[in-house]
Amino acid sequence: MELIRSRDWYTTADGADRGYIRPHLLKELWFHTGTACNLSCDFCLEGSSPGDKRLELVKLEDVTPYIDQAVELGVEQFSFTGGEPFLAKDLVKILQQAAEYAPCLVLTNGTDAVQKRLHQLVPLLKSRYPVSFRISIDSHIEAEHDAGRGEGMFDLALQGMKALYDMGFHVSIARHMADGEDTAAVEQQYRAILENYGIPGDTKFVAFPDFLPPGSHGHGPDITTNCMTQFHTEETRNSFMCSFSKMLVKQRGQMRVYACTLVDDDPEYDMGNDLRASLEQQVSMKHHRCFSCFKYGASCSET
Repeated sequence: MELIRSRDWYTTADGADRGYIRPHLLKELWFHTGTACNLSCDFCLEGSSPGDKRLELVKLEDVTPYIDQAVELGVEQFSFTGGEPFLAKDLVKILQQAAEYAPCLVLTNGTDAVQKRLHQLVPLLKSRYPVSFRISIDSHIEAEHDAGRGEGMFDLALQGMKALYDMGFHVSIARHMADGEDTAAVEQQYRAILENYGIPGDTKFVAFPDFLPPGSHGHGPDITTNCMTQFHTEETRNSFMCSFSKMLVKQRGQMRVYACTLVDDDPEYDMGNDLRASLEQQVSMKHHRCFSCFKYGASCSET
């Protein structure tokens, strides 16, 4: 299928050449397990909620061919996001298969959906490669976290994180990042809370700015080719997610390759259905979330 893109893909609003990233390898492959979630958060960058079907729940048969192709391409990690991945019935089977070939990372809110399936995770402890979990704890202040996710979710998420840690899994935290924050002070507050729950204080954090819900127009200046050469080097351009990773989503019953984890609300970032071919396509810095990567070096990866 020929992929047709608009003028905006190539040119900024004032007519300048738009910045782009040229992929150079497949280091990490993400699978979007579907936008269904057991929670409904108004800030969710995927617009996820109970029963949401913008992106469909994946099955083992959907992902198997892409696991195989990714291995052929030298993938170093498989990562899984949602929605809430534990609402995909085949998730554990998928992890069992993927973890035979590379380390796996699962992003989860740590609450009921995962806690009800903890017993199913035991076999994963014997996988050839480790399976790790990143739990979303938006703020170290309980009331702030619960304001977005629901009353009691702060404590429940930390209970889920502790349960995964006690089972022997590596755990990390995804948190919100505020402009101008004192990162060291914020993370010290987190560490004190983690230690109260019996979780090591040196747990890794991944901080994200506000990415806005799907379909938002966002903010920030256009990124030109001049911006990408003036403010970035070849080395830093290669650290952009779209340079070394891709994401698979299921739409209308078909698996599609998207440029990265942050752009699945824009069909112009649909790279087709073949991983190898997707690596040959330049990725435009057109999406409003691209500016977050440009400004902060934001990455969903832990590789």
